[in-house]
Amino acid sequence: MALHLLKLCVGPASIEELAARQARLRDEALRQGLDPAPSHTTRMMPKRRREISGRGSIYWVIKGTLSCRQTIAAIGPVTGQDGIIRCRLVLDPAIVAVAPRPCRPFQGWRYLTQRDAPRDLDHDAAGDLAAMPEALRRELVGLGLL
Repeated sequence: MALHLLKLCVGPASIEELAARQARLRDEALRQGLDPAPSHTTRMMPKRRREISGRGSIYWVIKGTLSCRQTIAAIGPVTGQDGIIRCRLVLDPAIVAVAPRPCRPFQGWRYLTQRDAPRDLDHDAAGDLAAMPEALRRELVGLGLL
């Protein structure tokens, strides 16, 4: 069974902004001759990384709502310009919207089991919810209607 990470998305206010930021970083990496794969760097290495890497996803909390996920392709150490070793999560470029739900702020990341993970929003399974604008989904979650 896959294990996932739950992480606050700092900066972007929507799934579209997250995708745009990752596209900008990819373009910049290509210009510099670096690995263009989307990634996220965090301070600590997950102790349960073997259960996550290649099978799990990072679920992004955007503006207080668990909104989307990206598959984690690899997890490994990376040394910053300051010489400190950190953890690099290499992500699949595809960002998948999930059934929204409220999420309180927290520091770092949390583990999320497959059983507790929200389902993906796709047009076949979710119907009108997948077609609804993200801002409206977030507003309805905030009102407790979703």
